Amino acid sequence: MQHSYAIIGTGAVGGLYGARLQHAGHDVHFLAHSDYEHVRAHGLRVTSPWGHVTLPRVQAYARSSDMPICDVICVCLKTTQNHLLPALLAPLVRPGTVILLMQNGLGAEEEVAARFPQARVAGALCFLCCNKTGPGVIHHVDYGHILLGMHGAGPDDTLRRIAAEFTAAGIPNELKASLADARWRKLFWNIPFNGLSVILQAETDAIMADTSSRGLAHALLQEVLAGAHACGYAIEDAFMQHIMDFTDKMKPYRTSMALDYAAGRPLEIEYIYDRPLAAARQAGLAMPRVATLADELHFLDRRRRAAPATPGA
Repeated sequence: MQHSYAIIGTGAVGGLYGARLQHAGHDVHFLAHSDYEHVRAHGLRVTSPWGHVTLPRVQAYARSSDMPICDVICVCLKTTQNHLLPALLAPLVRPGTVILLMQNGLGAEEEVAARFPQARVAGALCFLCCNKTGPGVIHHVDYGHILLGMHGAGPDDTLRRIAAEFTAAGIPNELKASLADARWRKLFWNIPFNGLSVILQAETDAIMADTSSRGLAHALLQEVLAGAHACGYAIEDAFMQHIMDFTDKMKPYRTSMALDYAAGRPLEIEYIYDRPLAAARQAGLAMPRVATLADELHFLDRRRRAAPATPGA
């Protein structure tokens, strides 16, 4: 029997993957916020190199307390909203429920596992270029591969079934023995390119095309590699070049952090920067370039959100 899925956050990530799962025949329930009325009335539309998906009807909800109990809860909110998770997830979690955190950064699984010990907590690292371009409209630009892992253990039969269902829905994925190792691997992209896209106000192709910014990205990658090694993760040196090649081949992309900054939304600095920096410091390693980038982002984040809203920004 197929799993049922609750999608907590119908943005770029939740909209894309949730739509693929529903299109493949799964029972999927979407928690929406700003565009709830539109999604409830008109469904979801996804443009994607995997094939466009139009769902005229989806099961949409404005409150998690109105959603049915599902086998798998996919948390697709930005980590800046994780303070909402205890209240959002409480009506949905039963013994054995899988909470799959489809988020960036370090530390969220530990928090959710401590709050919901009756659940099975897993993580999904989405290597994805995707944006929400309007109410109920998702534009998938490139990539989309997911790394899946269980919190505190290797993959179990349930996670293997979820991975198989993702594959059948056209979502490429890979099971990882160590979720923590996978999270550090995702930081190799998120730390340099999310931050630089905000600081430099540039898309990925411009960052990679300029000698200075490309060199800075590589220097940041070297620090992330050192941080991973200090924390006990044997990530191969060649992974840095893989990330550079991955970004070179990427279609021009404005990162989600750059979009959040432009819209005056909070930036995902805590989980993507502060927590890895703290983990490295605890292991006896400083990452000065990463720390400088984090400080600059904190400054811009505070100043941007304190400024009056600009019409059309």
